[in-house]
Amino acid sequence: MMRLIIVLLPLLLQANAHAAEPYKAPFWLPGGHLQTIVTSFLTKGPDIKYRRERWELDDGDFVDVDWADTDEPYLQGKHFSTATFTAGEVVEQKKPILVIFHGLEGNSQSQYAKSLLGAAISKGWHGVVVNFRGCSGEPNRLPRVYYAGDTLEIDTMLSRVREIYPDNSIYAVGYSLGGNALLKWLGEAGTSTMTLISKAVAVSAPIDLKASADSLDAGLNRILYTPLFVDSMRPKALALSRRFPGLLDDNRIRNAKTIHDIDNAVTSVLYGALDANDYYNKNASKPHLRNITLPTLIINAKNDPFMPAEFLPTTNDVSTFVTLDYQEEGGHVGFFTSGFSNENGWLPNRIIEFLEEN
Repeated sequence: MMRLIIVLLPLLLQANAHAAEPYKAPFWLPGGHLQTIVTSFLTKGPDIKYRRERWELDDGDFVDVDWADTDEPYLQGKHFSTATFTAGEVVEQKKPILVIFHGLEGNSQSQYAKSLLGAAISKGWHGVVVNFRGCSGEPNRLPRVYYAGDTLEIDTMLSRVREIYPDNSIYAVGYSLGGNALLKWLGEAGTSTMTLISKAVAVSAPIDLKASADSLDAGLNRILYTPLFVDSMRPKALALSRRFPGLLDDNRIRNAKTIHDIDNAVTSVLYGALDANDYYNKNASKPHLRNITLPTLIINAKNDPFMPAEFLPTTNDVSTFVTLDYQEEGGHVGFFTSGFSNENGWLPNRIIEFLEEN
């Protein structure tokens, strides 16, 4: 027996330490830019077949959510088939429910969402990705866009999940922009958050929105990333302007070249802010982190090109319920491990590890 324990001990220690160990990028992937780009553009996540639901909202608009709720992970190779459970059957199983909020111009097909769902499903959990308004492939009905501090939307979506699953543990995970919105909601809602979810995780959140926008609009970032975001947002904004004449200035939208430009022309107008800086100040999650009242993990890489490390909150800026996990490398929603699908990587394992802690 002692010999068996000695043989198995290194394996057990390795399994327990896998996600807790600091992230280390492959030797061939140095720097925050490469760690961001390779993960975002060259990996796709596991093959997950979603079950889509459309939730009608009280304001007359809708949100499409995509469920991944199979109980047969990895039994069909690496393919996850759509489940046919009724809500009652799923509730009876008391499986944890994972709710994912994506980043700017993301959706349920974003590799980080699928990678986390793959890890969750392998444990028998159920998951849902909330596609923010206009991100599910169909324009939303109202002259409204999702934004970095949309706490009402976060509250509405989590309340809807709680109505469906009144007895299950619910975990919320937000990436990038979705992470900022989730953190802001946690701080604003205070103790009432505990009636909806048990734990939360924010990954690569632009906690200081102005610092993040300034960083994206400067230097190499302005060449590598900003045009991608602006070029993705511009057609949606122009389409919205055509549907609601006089709401937006088309010339400002067409001439927008930076994050500040598009937020001045679109987001701040629809949000009701004076300008982009006013919008950033009112929607940053950083001032609200001291008011969080449930276990929350904040994961950021110090070499994240979207969120300069010097603007990340310290332990003095957060409540005792918040765990700060700042990795030396990893990029923006990167933390690439290996493989085209980036499965079983450091990031999803770190998230699951935290959510499973007692």
